[in-house]
Parts: sequence; C-alpha cells; structure tokens
Amino acid sequence: MTTQRETATTHHVLVLGAGYAGMAAAIQLAARTKGREDVRVTLVNPQERFTERLRLHMSATGQQVAELDIPELLEGTDARFVRGWVTAVDADAKTVRVDDDRVLSYDTLVYGLGSVADVATVPGVEDHAYTLDSAQDAELLADRLARLGRGTVVIGGGGLTGVESAAEIAEQHPDLDVVLLSRQEPGAAMGPRPRAYLQAALERLGVKVRSGVEVVKVLPGSVELAGGESVAADAVLWTSGTRVSPLAAAAGLAVDERGRVVTDATLRSVSHPDVYAVGDAAAIRQGYGVMHGTCQGGMPTGVHAAVSIVRALDGRRPRPFRFGYYHTPVSLGRNDAVVQFTHPDDSPRRVYLTGRLAARYKETVTASPWPTYGRMKKMPASGAFWPRGGRFTRIRGAR
Repeated sequence: MTTQRETATTHHVLVLGAGYAGMAAAIQLAARTKGREDVRVTLVNPQERFTERLRLHMSATGQQVAELDIPELLEGTDARFVRGWVTAVDADAKTVRVDDDRVLSYDTLVYGLGSVADVATVPGVEDHAYTLDSAQDAELLADRLARLGRGTVVIGGGGLTGVESAAEIAEQHPDLDVVLLSRQEPGAAMGPRPRAYLQAALERLGVKVRSGVEVVKVLPGSVELAGGESVAADAVLWTSGTRVSPLAAAAGLAVDERGRVVTDATLRSVSHPDVYAVGDAAAIRQGYGVMHGTCQGGMPTGVHAAVSIVRALDGRRPRPFRFGYYHTPVSLGRNDAVVQFTHPDDSPRRVYLTGRLAARYKETVTASPWPTYGRMKKMPASGAFWPRGGRFTRIRGAR
C-alpha cells in the first residue's frame, strides 16, 4: 500500500475488525479519502487472512477454499494494516491497546469486533466442542472428521450455520452419523414449503434431526439433554448462540443486554459520538426492531459508517441508516440449497428457490463480498446500493 504523509491536523480513523462489515468500512474509507493528507485510515485484525464465514462449513469438511489476503486487498490505497489482537479500548482517552504492548490513538473509531460462538453458557462446550469462528477452527474440525472414519457427529444448534454444517458433513463424510440437536425445527423462520424442502434434504442426506431438545452439558464422548438423556458423540460442533466481545462494555460504551454497542440512526454510539459500530458488534434499530447479524446486513453498515464519517469530516450531516432484508440462502451440500426470499423485516415471502438453481444463487452470494471490495476501491459508490426497506425500516422522528 502507499505511504501517506501526516500533518498536525491529520484525522486518524481506526477500524477494529476485518470481518464483512469492518472490511467494507475500511475499503470505503480508504477509497473515499485516497490522496487526502488530512485523513489516515488504519485497519486492525488478528490475522492477515480474511475469514470467509460463509464458507467455514466447507472448510470444516476439508474442502479447499481461496485464501484471501487483507493487506493485498488494501494495496493501492492509503490505508494501513496492523496485525494484532485488540485487548482494550479506552473510549475517554481515544486509544486502543493491541497485543497488550502497542497503543494506537484515534479521532474516530469504527468498532467492528463481531460475534463468536457462545461457548460459556453450556458447561463443557468450551472444552469439548468445536466451533466455526475462524478458518483455523474449521481446519481443526476437518482434521478430526478425517481421522474419525466412522462415528457420530453431533451438531448443537439448528440455525443456518448448524443446518449448512450438518448437510455438508453428511454429504462429504457419508460413513459418519450426523445428529442435529435443536430447540426449534430447522428452517423455522421459513415458509411451509421451503421449510419442508430443507427438512427433506436433511433426511435424504441421512441427518438425524431432533428438534425440541436442549443440550445442557457437553462431555468428552457425549452430550446431555435436559431431562437426563445422553447422546453419544465422537465430535461435537457447537453452533447454538453467539456472544460479542466484552471490550465495548469494558470501555464504557453504551451496550444492550447482549453487549452490542447501541447506536443512533447514523450508526454512532449513543454514548460516544466519535465511535461508530458496525455489523454484529452493533445494536442497530430499524422500524422492525434490532438488526440481527448477517453478511447481507453487515456490509451495508460498514459502507454507511464510512460514508457518514466522510460526510462529518466535510462538515455535512450524516444520514440515517436504513436496511431491509431480502433473502435467506441456505446451502444443503454442494449441489442443493433453498433460498427463502423475505420481506424487509425478514419475514418470509411466498417466493423461494430450491435445488441446483438455489445452489448457484447461494454460491453467487457467497462469492460476492471479495470482488465487491475490489470494485469499491475503484468505484466507492458501487457499494452504496442495498434495499432500504421502505415502511418496514422507517423510524418515526429519524431524519
């Protein structure tokens, strides 16, 4: 990347986290401020490799996926990349501690330290279960599955990650027994027909689904259910529930009951206006309620935060953020999928896709973020298009 000359009045923008939302914010900021000597953009992330969370269920079964390099993507911009773990944020001093031994200062902070699997709520999960928070996590599970040969793999959680992982493991490792344990039936948020298709696909793949159950403990060779029943498990993948980093709360930022930064309509922290929060790290309210973490919503929050920062730097008023959901694509192995199209509030429409057409649609969605970042470097405005949601997202009094 190019070297940027600083002046006494240089405005330092620090972006924490290079997930889908953080990357969008960093690229947009770099593109929109390129050549400006009064702005410096720095992106902090624990590793140089970009984690394609949408493909982790593939990596978990030993399939090769592209290794996407964050510094390489930033080449040609004035943005700086710092590799390291964020260990503390001091919102009053406007500093961030990295790896405990480096301190970075900022004028504006973009907080994008997203969610990870909740391994603390259920005893034994942290010690005896695999998660899919990173490529390294997925590779550990892939190695375990490859060495099993035969046995039982238990998936804890019937959300999208659990369903996709169960289908992928069953397809790639047909000699393994795959058991999916969930409080709700898989595809519960879908319409009746796409939900039935999803469940039939899992049955065809040999996945044993048990809904209406709750895992209360994970042991080295089994999981215990509420009521005392034990289910044998040679490997457990935990996908039930997420948690966010406690750093925001520790920094004194206003957070919700889940620890997410509470934002105003422009994505600024309600307690610290020099902090913007994006993606899973933020509690962003729309007309239909608080957004939940997805790639389709995360990238727009990053873009909007960047645009808001640039507008503020130029003395203009940032605009309210609005976003409406439009689909829920779920892969069911490599050649099958179901896509539920949704209303802006994420409730199901009647329209859906299944089979190979849905699989191609899902692959297009999964593959889109990285080239989108590349386009945004050259044409930043290209990233600023997404469904605003109409009446579903409108909040009375917001401008």
